[in-house]
Amino acid sequence: MGRHDSKLRGREQVAHGTVAFHFDKPSDFSFEPGQAIDVVLLEPPGTDAQSTRHTFSIVSAPFENELVVATRMRDTAFKRALGALPVGASIAIEGPFGSLTLHNERTRAAVFIAGGIGITPIMSILRQAARDRLQQRLVLLYSNRRPEDAAFLAELQELERHNPRYRLIATMTLMSSSSMPWTGAMGQIDEAFVRRAASDLLKPVYYVVGPPGMVEALRRTLSNAGVNDDDIRSEDFYGY
Repeated sequence: MGRHDSKLRGREQVAHGTVAFHFDKPSDFSFEPGQAIDVVLLEPPGTDAQSTRHTFSIVSAPFENELVVATRMRDTAFKRALGALPVGASIAIEGPFGSLTLHNERTRAAVFIAGGIGITPIMSILRQAARDRLQQRLVLLYSNRRPEDAAFLAELQELERHNPRYRLIATMTLMSSSSMPWTGAMGQIDEAFVRRAASDLLKPVYYVVGPPGMVEALRRTLSNAGVNDDDIRSEDFYGY
């Protein structure tokens, strides 16, 4: 893991309250899909570590010529400063790190279960898989309150249209407060939901990413569905 200089290329809103930040990719920087970096502000709003740096999963794939992260824009000193950075501003990147990477046994499918901003490391994996024409079966169960809150939903749907080895099953849990149409699944990802999604898969490996409470509940759900704990990999997103 090393420290690299970078600059902000731009930003875009990818869901309600969620912004993607695009940075220059240093020429000597490499990573695996699913890994993370620390973004370090060179002129932080405070002297404490929380004001200076933040860990983000990398949204972009290794083949892309930029580094992209995405985050809920909560009212913290770091995120206010990050959101106010002018395009072209210098920052530092430390990393990569993290082990939430795709398993190498390609005959075994991967089932990703993501809640909200937990989609970020999975985006990198799915983008790279599409580029590499990976023959491994990939299934994504993606839970959000409303379509407005589902970051990268349109891209995930487009990836499914072009990759026959990948299937998206998105579900919304609070459509009563949505102003957008939705014809897909609704409700929580429970044991029956998981069983239906994985019914045609042989010994899949499960990846669970999201807020700690969701991750803990889904690990229990998978255990109740008969999934061996050795076949579950998870990552908690604290204070994202």
